[in-house]
Amino acid sequence: MLPLHSLGERIVVLGPSNAGKSTLAVAISKKLGLPAVHLDQLQHLPQTDWRARTEAEFAALHDAAILGDRWIMEGNYSRLMPQRLARATGAILITSNRWLRFSRYLKRTLINRSGRAGHLEGAKDSIKWEMIHWILVKSRNSDVKYSKALHESGLPTVECHTAAALNNLYEVWDLPARP
Repeated sequence: MLPLHSLGERIVVLGPSNAGKSTLAVAISKKLGLPAVHLDQLQHLPQTDWRARTEAEFAALHDAAILGDRWIMEGNYSRLMPQRLARATGAILITSNRWLRFSRYLKRTLINRSGRAGHLEGAKDSIKWEMIHWILVKSRNSDVKYSKALHESGLPTVECHTAAALNNLYEVWDLPARP
């Protein structure tokens, strides 16, 4: 596994929904003093039930964020990934079992309704069938797609494909404990 410092000061974190991207980004942000950018917060309007901004507004916010000198940015949004990867200095891909990700989704919407990493300010989280379908069906092969994009980018990349591998990453990099 690559040492954390080898990923530089503009790190992207990719992976399917509820894999732990936001939590990892916050932990690395604390460790390295990098600002954490959560793409879901740029895509969606605060104080809503995850209502999306216009595509032009989101793209402008995304493009402004990637111009920063230092950041850890988590989220996928494949349509904007090429310019993000062009600015990044390193990448992390985390994936895990879809049933684990589904259980995390239920926990965050039913139990931990706020205060989680990457939470949308004022959002009213609720169970959404579209999200369940996304986690269990639509994102099944996203790890292959993201791994290919990272390989083609030539960026130094760390991949964790299990919850155990992600836990090991926290330990090896001496990151703040996950909640």
